[in-house]
Amino acid sequence: MVARRSLPSQTGRPPASARGTRTRDGLILAARRVFERDGFLEARITDISAEAGVAAGSFYTYFTDKEDAFAAVVEQVNEEMLHPRLTDIADRDDPITVIEAANRAYLLAYRRNAKLMGLIEQVAQVDRAFRKVRLRRARAFAERNARGVARLQERGLADPELDPRLAAEAMNSMVSRMAYSKYVLGFGSASTEALVRTLTRLWANALGITRS
Repeated sequence: MVARRSLPSQTGRPPASARGTRTRDGLILAARRVFERDGFLEARITDISAEAGVAAGSFYTYFTDKEDAFAAVVEQVNEEMLHPRLTDIADRDDPITVIEAANRAYLLAYRRNAKLMGLIEQVAQVDRAFRKVRLRRARAFAERNARGVARLQERGLADPELDPRLAAEAMNSMVSRMAYSKYVLGFGSASTEALVRTLTRLWANALGITRS
């Protein structure tokens, strides 16, 4: 029982050895392949273990269940899925250029991870715990970008009448929903660059930012 309680899946701590880290990373990669191939609902732990080339029991050394493995997959690509960082934008001389670069980076990352992003939508509908995690992340992104909006307002570059938090939530939602429609649903024929230009213009117009 003591040994069982000390497993990474129970403690939440990373593996103690390099071999353990490699095994866990291999399971995460295998889990992503299985989830993307079979969907979250049809994916099985035995299939993930087989894809990773380990015994089924090894899965439970590192993860408590399928949901836990999916959360690890999402965490591994989390940096690619972040919304544009308005806190980085706020102190630049030309915030529109930075917004454009951030939107481009986000859309390209979304396109690379389109299957996973579609799965996130699916899992959020069926798993309450994951939905809470997703909402916490959305709130964190909104709070971060709200600080950026407020800083732009302080500099006289953004509409002072806007509520920074609501503005950040609206802009985040616009970009992420367009990305979902384009890369997951296959809606529309616009190129990525056309989306970048349009979203950047809408974002700048909504915040009242103009080029000097």
